Amino acid sequence: MTISSKLTELRDNPVTYRYIVLSNTTLGSFMAFLNTSILIISLPAVFKGINLQPLAPGNVGYLLWTLLGFQVAAAILVVAFGRLGDILGRVRLYNLGFLVFTVASAALALLPGKGGSGAMELIILRVVQGIGGALIFANSTAIITDAFPSTRRGAALGINQVAGLAGSFIGLIAGGLLADLDWRLVFWVSVPFGIIGTVWAYFMLRDQSTRLKSKVDLVGGGLFGLSLVLILIAITYGVQPHGTASMSWRAPYVDAELIVGIILLVVFLIYETKSDHPMLNPRLFLNRAFSAGAFSNLLSAMGRGGLQFMLILWLQGIWLPLRGYNFSQTPLWAGIYLLPLTFGFLLAGPISGHLSDRYGARYFSTLGMLVAAASFISLVLLPVNFAYPYFAVIIFLNGVGFGLFAAPNTSAVMSSVKPTDRGAASGVMATFINTGQVLSVGIFFSLLIAGLSSTLPHHLLNGLMANGVPRPAAVRISEVPAVASIFAAFLGYNPLQLLLGSAAKSIPHAQLVHLYGHSFFPSLISGPFKHGLVIAFALAVALCLIAAVTSWLRGGDRMIHVEDEAVSVTGEMVGSSPDPQSA
Repeated sequence: MTISSKLTELRDNPVTYRYIVLSNTTLGSFMAFLNTSILIISLPAVFKGINLQPLAPGNVGYLLWTLLGFQVAAAILVVAFGRLGDILGRVRLYNLGFLVFTVASAALALLPGKGGSGAMELIILRVVQGIGGALIFANSTAIITDAFPSTRRGAALGINQVAGLAGSFIGLIAGGLLADLDWRLVFWVSVPFGIIGTVWAYFMLRDQSTRLKSKVDLVGGGLFGLSLVLILIAITYGVQPHGTASMSWRAPYVDAELIVGIILLVVFLIYETKSDHPMLNPRLFLNRAFSAGAFSNLLSAMGRGGLQFMLILWLQGIWLPLRGYNFSQTPLWAGIYLLPLTFGFLLAGPISGHLSDRYGARYFSTLGMLVAAASFISLVLLPVNFAYPYFAVIIFLNGVGFGLFAAPNTSAVMSSVKPTDRGAASGVMATFINTGQVLSVGIFFSLLIAGLSSTLPHHLLNGLMANGVPRPAAVRISEVPAVASIFAAFLGYNPLQLLLGSAAKSIPHAQLVHLYGHSFFPSLISGPFKHGLVIAFALAVALCLIAAVTSWLRGGDRMIHVEDEAVSVTGEMVGSSPDPQSA
């Protein structure tokens, strides 16, 4: 028997093919999510490698777009790519995504530019990576849904999503370890996985769905893409300083982008109700199981998205330096100390997915959001300089909460639509995840910076003057936007080494050593940071509770489409309409 015939035999066996699908899409999800976080920890090494000082005036934009460019591109494109998958074939677009992602990763590893031009090349290639990621995100869930029966779909999606979100946390550690060796390894690490996944998908995956006979909705795609571009750009620039203000939310260009983006989004929704071939069929949202699951997914992503950044800031900026870690060491150790969060998700995700196949999604997804809300409340109650065992238990429970929610909710949403709408549904889910995470980062950072800005200048001024810093220099440093201190801690810098400048020459050596040491800056910002953290996590609690209520409102029956018939979990007919969206 030849290798070709053996591969064909494996692919044609329905049971074997399910696990071929699951293993390949799990690799794709892991790789894509790994790259959403691997730069968080390795950015100091990457910017050093291209000779760019990220905290220099005007360079904060490079920092933000390097971090968020991938997710912004993915959020904008996944709905269009999901619908294109319904029309052109999901496996075809999924394979293309693997290829684009791999080529972009190799190009990033070979990045030639330096300084500002190098940063622009970095951002552009991260956007290209995001295009590849969007093709993967938009079609992988639908491919799994096509391959697995409803009685095993939750477990399969649970494994897939656990691998994806585990990748986002493993990326924190991998970024720290690889950046210590060579910053280019941060990008090279994806290349071998991408090559294997691309070849494997090309030879082994096949489309199992009926192609949707429809035209491509170019107008709808353009309206949706442009509206999200404007909204997400406004949010990204909103957290940057503007003139003497700590943020840009009142800047005319930010307000204009946000308003026009929202107007275009409304126009898009109206247009889609009139279109004969809509990119996103608004009638999908008339299906309660779909709409409740999709919106609770958005709220969950908003609650979870900013968490990683807040915890990293907490660990890197305050907790680790107070325990004697050098600022240059804190990025890697922050990733290590966040491992209980990953373990919680790894434990709960597959179990909840398996059990939801038997008992339905409603109880598990709702309970997950309640557990997540309780964990955020517990984080608010922790002192800034906490005892680690308490912190570890709380973030473990946070991972458990989001793990309980993810797979059952996705399985319920994907099972509630017709096979020909699975690509669009998968695109909506991926859009809500990526958009929710970008929104979360913008909102959480804004709330944190607002909280810091109200108290940090006073603390800085008094603390610096009490330690020998001349008043003019202390006033100048206290007026620096709070975002500079936040990003300095985020990148593993002691910001005072950057901010004191020539004033350091007039400060006695003993006091200068204290100012540059492990404890002064973390102790100084701990009070203002906790004030901002309480505000940000209070929002996370509210989002999780609303998500729990929304998830519960999906109803007691999980609708499952089998071709043109809607049947209940037990297999009984629950309606004569072939399409609940038309009800």
